[in-house]
Amino acid sequence: MRVFTPNEATAHATNKYLAVLVAAKYARILNEFPRDRSASGLKKLTTRALEELSAGEIEYRVVPRRQTAE
Repeated sequence: MRVFTPNEATAHATNKYLAVLVAAKYARILNEFPRDRSASGLKKLTTRALEELSAGEIEYRVVPRRQTAE
């Protein structure tokens, strides 16, 4: 299992928390695609998502939260 440092994760994100959120969301999206289950030794989806984020292959945008009416 590969270990990602905060510096690697934040290379293409503003902070480490945002990097983890983006990678987790991307891993969920990857999970929706069909995979070949017979191939063993494939990387876990979270590892793949973090690798792609640290390589700058994931494009994302931050959407501001809506204000609630009081």
